[in-house]
Amino acid sequence: MKYDYLFAADMDYTLLMPGEDIPEENLKACLALKDAGVALTLGTGRSSYLVSKFADAAMIDVPLITGNGGALFDHKARKHIFSADFEPQKAKEMLTMMLDADADATLYSTEGIFFAPRSDRRWFCELYNEGVPEDKKAPLFEIDKDTSPIPPINKFLLQNPDPAMTEALIRDPDIEACFSGPGLLDIMTAGTTKGKTLLILAEYLRIPKENTFAIGDSENDLSMIESARWGIAMGNADDSIKEKASYTALSCEEMGFADAVYNFVIPKVKGLI
Repeated sequence: MKYDYLFAADMDYTLLMPGEDIPEENLKACLALKDAGVALTLGTGRSSYLVSKFADAAMIDVPLITGNGGALFDHKARKHIFSADFEPQKAKEMLTMMLDADADATLYSTEGIFFAPRSDRRWFCELYNEGVPEDKKAPLFEIDKDTSPIPPINKFLLQNPDPAMTEALIRDPDIEACFSGPGLLDIMTAGTTKGKTLLILAEYLRIPKENTFAIGDSENDLSMIESARWGIAMGNADDSIKEKASYTALSCEEMGFADAVYNFVIPKVKGLI
């Protein structure tokens, strides 16, 4: 289907609450977007392998922005269109640093999801895999100092990182680091953001930037809210994000995604506002 507009939606605390399915009201709004000629994509910090069942439920038929912009994933074909991988030596250096510090690290790759010995995120991935067909389950692996070769990595996720390590990572000119939620530090290659990959997807779909929308609630959503022609902040977002948005929706628990669709996106598309 050829679309004239593109709408990128963050997942957690935007389209749904963490650990839950997409609410029925938001699913209906997803279908309303399609009827209005708007391509919906997910713009999420999650791994490419933790989104397909949600994309299927929302009947999304365009590639997904995953890994906080680190990858563009065709969930129907189960293949990556784009992946901003770290240089192998840089990935090795960062992994060694995290393992030496006994950090809670999870690594996202085009090959699957890799867990450092102290990673506390495996439960989240195993929960996703429950009830998912075998061919759509997230591939899960362990990683340690003996793993060789290190797989291609497009995102490191640190949970509750040490403040000194956080400061060092944020100051490293070779990486892009931001918080995607309480205590969750996303680490990508320099310049990699949801906003940048949103524009890559728009070009891929031949949709002009002037016809793009984005919605989110967290620090890692700000880049796509600013990159899109019309950025939307959730009601549960910080004021600093709301200040950059063209529209502020209701909170996630109040079905703010559906509010944005019916009261801003579709009226904009139809020239009503």
